[in-house]
Amino acid sequence: MKFLIGLILAIQSFTFVHADERCAKAEWVLDYVKTISDFPSQGFTFKWYSPLLKDPVAFKRVIHIFADRYRDSGIDAIVGLDSRGFIWGSALAYELNIPFVVVRKAGKLPGEVISVKYDLEYGKDCFEIEKGILSPDQKVIIIDDVVATGGTINAAGKLIEQLGAQVHEVACFIEISILKGREKIPYPVFSVIDTEGN
Repeated sequence: MKFLIGLILAIQSFTFVHADERCAKAEWVLDYVKTISDFPSQGFTFKWYSPLLKDPVAFKRVIHIFADRYRDSGIDAIVGLDSRGFIWGSALAYELNIPFVVVRKAGKLPGEVISVKYDLEYGKDCFEIEKGILSPDQKVIIIDDVVATGGTINAAGKLIEQLGAQVHEVACFIEISILKGREKIPYPVFSVIDTEGN
């Protein structure tokens, strides 16, 4: 009887921890994130995670959070966004043993590309992807380090859809939910941590 009660409590605890699909609830990671004021320009707050990248054990733990989520999801490729999305995307693609595809700023890719312009928090920019790099009906994950206002994610999504592929989900290390980027993104969003703008 005691074993049964213990098992029920364990299941309830597990359900509570994993009930929120918005983010991984990995609060320990916050210790590895620095807040830098007035960067990249006056009035902005920048979240920087160099202490995490410097710690291979902690970085691997975060990659495993992503990998555990997507290992059995049937995704065909990881699409990383220029440039810090390359950090997370290449490591995750390696872990899952699936292709890694890059979305780059204008003029960075050789050969034929398709382009889309977009607004971001502090200006305008343009994303490009290689023509034919994704096949129609492929299912992909878009990954970046931060989801803020959602502009870069939506631009990448448009490029992927122009190639006929499908965005299964958006993955990010940090979500700044106070900026409500999730509400502007037409795909599910998964974040490891949510700084809530702090």
